[in-house]
Amino acid sequence: MSDPLTVAPRSGCKTFCHFPLELDLDALQADVAILGLPYGRPYAMEEVTNDQSNAPTAVRQVSDIACEGLERWDFDLGGTLFDGQDIRVVDCGDVPATPRDLDAHYLRAEAAVRKILAAGAMPISIGGDHGVPIPILRAFEDHGPIHVIQIDAHLDWRDHLNGETEGYSSPMRRASEMPHVDRIFQIGLRCQGSARKEEFEAAQAYGADLTTAHELHDKGMDAVLARIPDGERYYITVDADGMEPGVMPGVLVPAPGGVTYTQMHKLIHGLVNKGKVVGMDIVEITPSKDVNEITSITAGRLITNLIGASVRAGYFRSQTA
Repeated sequence: MSDPLTVAPRSGCKTFCHFPLELDLDALQADVAILGLPYGRPYAMEEVTNDQSNAPTAVRQVSDIACEGLERWDFDLGGTLFDGQDIRVVDCGDVPATPRDLDAHYLRAEAAVRKILAAGAMPISIGGDHGVPIPILRAFEDHGPIHVIQIDAHLDWRDHLNGETEGYSSPMRRASEMPHVDRIFQIGLRCQGSARKEEFEAAQAYGADLTTAHELHDKGMDAVLARIPDGERYYITVDADGMEPGVMPGVLVPAPGGVTYTQMHKLIHGLVNKGKVVGMDIVEITPSKDVNEITSITAGRLITNLIGASVRAGYFRSQTA
């Protein structure tokens, strides 16, 4: 694996919110590191590069709309993004793939996130399909225990599909096998996905906390947050199809009745103040299916909410003092 761990965003694509580009992960000095993970583990040759691999580029290209300037007042945050603090956010580019070795990019992704964590930075990744949290979560091996908070319409507990054990139908099954993952909370479940009765029973047997979208809307996000223990370390994984299609329409399998932007705002800010959010990914964005780029804009807003809420919770003060 002689290729670099990360490469610059595609030609003509700016970094996220014009934050500095930093590809030397061994010399990384940052509070937050944005990372593009375009490629998953395909179930068929047609999926080796699919439109979800364009998601990091699509989100970066509209990030100016998500955050129009560090001096601008943000009503989601009650102030400017960095709240007057000396915060360093960098864009670490994209983890590349190798067509002759479909395993290499997962190894690079894990290695890249390990270096980001070793530098004391919070990793926030964009794209591709929902298989990519598997190597990310492996990288937290020495940074646990963590609680995984998943936003998704689907259960993602298949042991394998077409013989592939680390594709987009399996991230929660693989997470459940990691000793440093303490608990799994799955929010927004609805409609049908790849899960069968046996996957549902496996999730129940493990003890996954399952919240359907209907329960979420009936009881509210405060009730869901109350079930998540205080004072823990949380990793958030957001499948775009877990969101309400009105705010994230650019997905392969839209499912009506999803998590709203307002509910996500409450979840992110609630978790940041309950304990320590240690990272986040946003996956399954399909740019060719998007409407008015709202999916990518919403992704950018979720990222800026996490950064801004973390700043206000004092996550980075010891590093920038």
